[in-house]
Amino acid sequence: MLLEFEHVDYTYAGSSQPALQNLTLRIPTGKRCALIGQNGCGKTTLFLLANGLYKPQQGLVRWQGQPLKYDRASLMALRQHVGLVFQDPEQQLVASTVEEDISYGLCNLGLPEAEIAQRVGEAIDAFGLTELIHRPVHHLSLGQKKRVSLADVMVMQPKLLLLDEPTAYLDRRHTRELMLNLKQIWASGTTILMATHDLDLVYSWADWVFVVDRGQQVLEGTPQDVFAHRDVLETLHLGVPQVFDVLDHIAEAFAANPNLHVHEFQPLQQHVLNNFRLG
Repeated sequence: MLLEFEHVDYTYAGSSQPALQNLTLRIPTGKRCALIGQNGCGKTTLFLLANGLYKPQQGLVRWQGQPLKYDRASLMALRQHVGLVFQDPEQQLVASTVEEDISYGLCNLGLPEAEIAQRVGEAIDAFGLTELIHRPVHHLSLGQKKRVSLADVMVMQPKLLLLDEPTAYLDRRHTRELMLNLKQIWASGTTILMATHDLDLVYSWADWVFVVDRGQQVLEGTPQDVFAHRDVLETLHLGVPQVFDVLDHIAEAFAANPNLHVHEFQPLQQHVLNNFRLG
């Protein structure tokens, strides 16, 4: 396992309700993972703990089998390996221009100028930012800011990428561009954990799904296994991807029509589910 939460508790000051309570969750290496749950279930808190921005009040967070240490040097090392992209890019962009922003983290590491220039250039190419390198950050569109935020993190070459609602407020074109970027990032060997409310995206993209409610893990498994627990997901007011609703209607049609045979439905069902995946 790459990152593990063991019986983790965290409560914000002034709150009577824990953000996380006795949370145990393990992120497998090399997977595209999705984290789903209602607003306030603890997703963002989990990310802040994973990146070492918060420290558990009870329990342990382990990185590659070792408990996190919270001294400055250990946290700097952790954040090279665990990259966090916030939902709101304004929380992440700190410099005047795109090029300066992407180089910011590398400069803080004290890397040689030649290596910084090389890695920034590679990130600019990878995320299609060549025309924007000298553009003031505050002049960018939301989609462009999100792309720069992703480049800011990936220039550090993390082993784990955490994405908090990355498609929020993006139009179809920018969402498609983001998913192509994530495909390349994952193919290069980076494990990804994405928090999202888009269940269709979860089913089509993820290898592994975590369901969290009131700070605790409720379900985990492959998308097909998790979304098979429709009763649990409906109780949590999450529902299921649209493809499952479509298949339910098809199943009802088979059951109601004497000329259709139920045994013919199963291969059709599997064919539809398989083709809904992005691959």
